[in-house]
Amino acid sequence: MRRRLLAALAALALLPAGPAVADDDHERARRAVEAGRIRPLAQLLAEVERRFIGQVVETDLDDDDDNDGRWTYSFKLLPPSGHMYRVDLDAATGAVLRTKGPVQERR
Repeated sequence: MRRRLLAALAALALLPAGPAVADDDHERARRAVEAGRIRPLAQLLAEVERRFIGQVVETDLDDDDDNDGRWTYSFKLLPPSGHMYRVDLDAATGAVLRTKGPVQERR
């Protein structure tokens, strides 16, 4: 019995830490908002919905080195035309950094 328990615990130790990694990402983002390094997602989401046509179907926050150490929010939008596009914002300022696809801005 004890051997089975030890074997089960050893097997659990080898499993990937997916949820823990996600929790860590969430905590890092929360700390960045609290420190004033990035704006809350709700604020930038409201700006995207006001400025661009379409429903936001995916959002991602990234602090990748590919972005010069800058935090970025990436929003995928699905407009009525059905041609999805992406808008990347600076997470600190809300400035549009790049777009991809048939972007549709409101007038």
